[in-house]
Amino acid sequence: MRAERTEKELLGVLTELRKLPCETEWTEFKHNNDNPGEIGEYLSALANAAALAGKVSAWLVWGVDNHTHEIIGTTFNPALAKVGNEELENWLLRLLSPKINFRFYSIHPEGKSVVLMEIGAAFRHPVQFKGMEYIRVGSYKKKLKDFPEKEGDLWRVFDRTPFEKEIAAENIATEEVLRLLNYPAYFDLLSLPLPENRDGILSFLDSDGMIAQSEGGKWNITNLGAVLFAKQLADFRTLGRKTVRVILYKGENRLETVREQECSKGYAVGFKEVIGLITTLLPSKEVIGQALRRQEPMLPELAIRELVANAIIHQDFHLTGTGPMVEIFASRMEITSPGQPLVQTDRFLDSPPRSRNEALASFMRRIGICEERGSGVDKVVFQTELHQLPAPLFEAPEQHTRATLFARREFRAMDKADRIRACYLHACLRYVQRDYMTNATLRERFGIDEKNSSIVSRIIRDTIEAGLIVPYDEEAGRKYMKYLPRWSR
Repeated sequence: MRAERTEKELLGVLTELRKLPCETEWTEFKHNNDNPGEIGEYLSALANAAALAGKVSAWLVWGVDNHTHEIIGTTFNPALAKVGNEELENWLLRLLSPKINFRFYSIHPEGKSVVLMEIGAAFRHPVQFKGMEYIRVGSYKKKLKDFPEKEGDLWRVFDRTPFEKEIAAENIATEEVLRLLNYPAYFDLLSLPLPENRDGILSFLDSDGMIAQSEGGKWNITNLGAVLFAKQLADFRTLGRKTVRVILYKGENRLETVREQECSKGYAVGFKEVIGLITTLLPSKEVIGQALRRQEPMLPELAIRELVANAIIHQDFHLTGTGPMVEIFASRMEITSPGQPLVQTDRFLDSPPRSRNEALASFMRRIGICEERGSGVDKVVFQTELHQLPAPLFEAPEQHTRATLFARREFRAMDKADRIRACYLHACLRYVQRDYMTNATLRERFGIDEKNSSIVSRIIRDTIEAGLIVPYDEEAGRKYMKYLPRWSR
């Protein structure tokens, strides 16, 4: 669904809808019916019917005769409509589950008032209104539960349609495709020569799933093409909130924002800009060498790059109203991604990779934005150990995944939880490298002298008591003791 539609475009939509021989399951015509409850039920029914019919959008139209499709005008004004003291649009959105995109447009063909409501197709789950799912059967609105065959068909549609293949912009001309997508960047990132004509450009984009042929020689832009190569993500209404937000705060809390910026380009064309912005805003410290002074960033760029790429690639795009976010504080950085993690947070380092968006992940690997499968978190932990930083923290707040990187902190300033987390992740990293953690390797990780090995022994005991690591051989002598993550047994 496009973010904005011009009046000319809307008049074209209305003309095409009026040409339909009768109401379809994804189109409904009304005169003045402004009953809020009935509008909500139609929202559910039309959204579900659009998904079943393979449409990007459904349409509810006021001011057109139901039978003749003649323009008769309407007195319905959605901008003024309220339910109690609540605006109609907010009331409808509140009672829909899951939240879907819909939008009212007012136009005046033939000098008469016509209202169009564009309704995004259901995704992942049937749309409910007030807890009830509806569907269109012919030109009638029915409860979905009364038609189990249609319900089964709808769930099969959800199961076989990944996000990347869904449509971001439907049935548009070649000129519009080339206006919306940064196609030169596609060829540049893949180190391919730019074709000499439009047909060659479109052929490449089509073969890679960025666009798909539509009716009458027109094109659909897929979600994959839009999220990767959009000149502006806001040009696509369902993707407008998926921009990467970077926020710099003063101090350690969110009370005072120093700077906030959205990176509005598609992820493939905008990734370098995102990383550049983060490293520019990141606090740094001056390091004095033998001859020169240099600025050293608070956090290693490779770790930042991996976590930002993960937040982009593995997000749940169907979670509306939220996108990837990077928050920079005085001594830490939090990277938050929409969607619960697909594996447990304490198994990020060793679990085989799983992605909601495999086509997106595959293309990002092709252009070198993310590394080989399953190695990203390994690199993050390795970088924090190399720079002797506190261990990263991985969490799963409600409907999101968060990774936190911490600035350098003296060992004595780390609390018990910091030390246990570092010990556990160190054991995990050694294990995936086909090796074992020992007192000596953990001392090296923390930068502790051998004479203070008893401090490290205490950390190991605490981590064992926390149930995170186990001895490789409990009968081994203290000097030769090795340790494994608990899940390796």
